[in-house]
Amino acid sequence: MADDQYALFEFDDTTTNVDPADVPPEPESDEQPDVAEDISTPPPPETDGAVAATPPAWETLPAGDEADGHALIVTVEGTYTPSGRELTGPVDSVEKLDKLIRWAALTPLGAPPQVWIVNHGACEALGWVIDPGSEDDFEDMEALRTRAASDLTAVLQATLTPMLNAGWELRGDPGHVVHLSRSVGKFTSMVDVVIEPYVWTYWNKDFGWNNRVGEMGILGSPTAGTYLPDDDLPAARELGRRLAWSAKNLGVLPGPTPARTGAAIVDKIKRERTRSGKGLVVATAGPVPPLDGAPRGDLEPAVGWTRVPDAEDLEGTSRVVSIDQRAAYLASAGMLEFGYGQPEHLTGEAAAAAAVGDKGAPFGLWRVTLPPGQTLSLPGKLPLPHPHMLEDQPVQTWVTSVSLDGLCSPVADGGIGADLDDLDITEAWVYPQQGRVLDKWAKILREARRTAVDIDDAPTKRFVGSCYKGYIGRMVNPDMWTATRMQHHHQPLWRASIIAHCRWRGRRVAMRIAREHGRWPIRTVTDSWVYLLAEGEDIADPSEALGKMSVEKDTIVTDTLLSAFASAEDVHDVNLAIKAAFAEDEDE
Repeated sequence: MADDQYALFEFDDTTTNVDPADVPPEPESDEQPDVAEDISTPPPPETDGAVAATPPAWETLPAGDEADGHALIVTVEGTYTPSGRELTGPVDSVEKLDKLIRWAALTPLGAPPQVWIVNHGACEALGWVIDPGSEDDFEDMEALRTRAASDLTAVLQATLTPMLNAGWELRGDPGHVVHLSRSVGKFTSMVDVVIEPYVWTYWNKDFGWNNRVGEMGILGSPTAGTYLPDDDLPAARELGRRLAWSAKNLGVLPGPTPARTGAAIVDKIKRERTRSGKGLVVATAGPVPPLDGAPRGDLEPAVGWTRVPDAEDLEGTSRVVSIDQRAAYLASAGMLEFGYGQPEHLTGEAAAAAAVGDKGAPFGLWRVTLPPGQTLSLPGKLPLPHPHMLEDQPVQTWVTSVSLDGLCSPVADGGIGADLDDLDITEAWVYPQQGRVLDKWAKILREARRTAVDIDDAPTKRFVGSCYKGYIGRMVNPDMWTATRMQHHHQPLWRASIIAHCRWRGRRVAMRIAREHGRWPIRTVTDSWVYLLAEGEDIADPSEALGKMSVEKDTIVTDTLLSAFASAEDVHDVNLAIKAAFAEDEDE
């Protein structure tokens, strides 16, 4: 390292409390010393005369300094701040890693401070190497992942002894994230060491690209082309940019999973509201109350439905179009009122009376009887209004307040036009308090998403999507939130309400499209709807607001495809035709 650079690894333990005045200043010149490489402006790669591949646009975006002081990045060459400033030379022993962490004195930002180990060279320098075998050695790829995770834990336990002897403690078994804590007097410091090359041992049950497939949080997705660059310095620079982006736009470091990142944002808001005394604070879990005759599976399932198109659907068809609600869960999470506190159990007339309110039914669960679909004047080219409803017989089931209001909506707006009396409410669990608990959370994520979209930053846009989908999806699972300070994230009724809200909104849009365009869907899965349309026919919403319908896929109908739709005998044939139509989109 250059003489004027802070030679961290030449210091003894007293470097933990270094006086900033003792640290030599950075060179005033814009010209960096020969041995100090600033990863914020990497040099162009050597190409041997060949034309280098153009990096994705987001890799040229500037890296901010918002994560500096909260995270470090370690490569085989040295250590860097997320903004790209080089700090030290190679970290080639666990002892040096210990010294680096204590010297850096990183502070938390919605999550414990983080030290990221990037690429295999940095892992090899620390002795963190595993060889679980290859895909050819395993019939079950999940067995390979499990074997690799087990091997990684064993290697880490064998090599972390110097840090444990220096006073660090492990929080749980080490793996792709090593959770460390160290107590000095009444003060406890924590740090997470994230081992990037082995993140796949936690994330993936699918293999095929260096064992790194699918979404992996802030690191991106190899299959979507948003993973970090292969080379050390570009990878470190891009990771630093994403860490700074998260710190600036989400207010937290990215958690070990997107769901945990979503939870960290909720907790940051909770702490701020607790300190200020302003805003709703939910500090307890909201498990599903004991239900007599609880439905199997989800309380409010997402819809999955296909129908065989008829001659009217095929007339003039030249395109297969899939429309989808833009950030559907995020839109609903920000506008719904959620209940909290100890629910009151009501039966008989008291339950029915509780559903009557000026603004609709209060937040709760209601035991209703859904009438047979065939007894109602419903459109034949849409699924039944509620997934628990049957065509030929009544069904007694539990629904959220969102579905109660949806069922009472006019048929033209997607409901069944029921009065509350028609639903024969016999039992209810009603919550004493309710409010827009997730409004600020949704606003932060909504604005972060808009920022990513505006600068064409695909990795961070996808990360935001993973955060809100992951967090809402895991509200249902108490095993995710076993720690006392995390139990308030277990909110299955909130999740059920969000799913129901998105489902009813989609049905309402389908009714509007039928009125305005005379077109009916041939399939719906969750929040997307597939239509057969004529050339120039546009059924998407003009608004860019979240929750509105946007075109997801748009494919020309070839003669072969048209024949497949026309000859389809059942929904399986239709699904195969749709899959063939969108095959190119799905491969991208």
